[in-house]
Amino acid sequence: MDLTPEIELIEGEVLDAIRRVVRSGRFVLGPEVEAFEREAAAYLGVRHAVGLNSGTDALVIALRAMGIGPGDEVITSPFTFVATAEAVSRVGATPVFVDIDAASFNLDVSLIEAAVTDRTRCVIPVHLFGHAADMGPLLALVKDRGLFVLEDTAQALGGRYDGRALGTLGDAGAFSFFPTKNLGAFGDAGMLATDDDGIAERARVLRVHGAKQRYLTEVHGYNSRLDEIQAAVLRVKLPRLDEGNAQRRQVAGFYTDALAGVTAIKTPAVATYAKHVYHQYTIRVVGQDRDRVVSRLGEMGVQAMVYYPVPLHRLPIYEGLGYELPVADTAAREVLSLPIWPGLSREVQSRVVAALIDAVR
Repeated sequence: MDLTPEIELIEGEVLDAIRRVVRSGRFVLGPEVEAFEREAAAYLGVRHAVGLNSGTDALVIALRAMGIGPGDEVITSPFTFVATAEAVSRVGATPVFVDIDAASFNLDVSLIEAAVTDRTRCVIPVHLFGHAADMGPLLALVKDRGLFVLEDTAQALGGRYDGRALGTLGDAGAFSFFPTKNLGAFGDAGMLATDDDGIAERARVLRVHGAKQRYLTEVHGYNSRLDEIQAAVLRVKLPRLDEGNAQRRQVAGFYTDALAGVTAIKTPAVATYAKHVYHQYTIRVVGQDRDRVVSRLGEMGVQAMVYYPVPLHRLPIYEGLGYELPVADTAAREVLSLPIWPGLSREVQSRVVAALIDAVR
């Protein structure tokens, strides 16, 4: 990803915002954070947005705010960044992996019911690469079981499920503003969104060392505060998010059309319920050595990335759980993400396509 086009577009406005913070002398949980939380909540259509240090902390703090801890089980995807399962482990609970849908790379909702036990407390669907998980059947499944739903929306801010904003359908949504995300800060930053007053209140306490009042810690918490400079940057960028996502969809449409009929490439499918925001444009390399294709692209000056080469159930920290999840294993061998960002020129898009077609011949 090249951040240069966006930075060039907003540099003056961002520097003005940073200067405003510097001159205020307020750097932690000040007016910029408060304003960003209001604006983000309004954008999503939720009651509460709680600014945090990172998307990982948003997952951890959301789980803590739901009361999830040792002895509990949390069902989630094996095909995502490690932070999703790591957050479950960090609160003392056990991640339970369910295989993925081959088309969307998200949780196969039809497999969740069989994974539910009397210890299950929560399901974490991941809206991977910007494509919505199938939330309707998932919510119907958990409705009568008293389970929490925490949406991992780190890669999908601005995405929709049947017209509803991702991160607002469950009990809470966790968001990352890592610089390369669709809405990226100039450093680490994250957010929890919810309509649940109790979850929001507990999250705000947990982000400041578990204290409602300074120096009166009531529970073990965290130092996980969204700082003023990052909030100011995000306030500049948030109004441009939908336009940037629309540009990503245009790039994705060009790739999909240009690669149609290339037998070695399977382009991303988009479900009818989903409004994709293409944090990544992820293809499958079918019937060939994916790593050789990545290497060949590099030789031709095209950087491609693999998200994720090792599914979570194969990581050393989780392989002892003994899962066999063949769809996730296959995806890990085949996936390849192409360059995509707002402002990516058609000339570069054409070069990427030409190089990829040459690499799979």
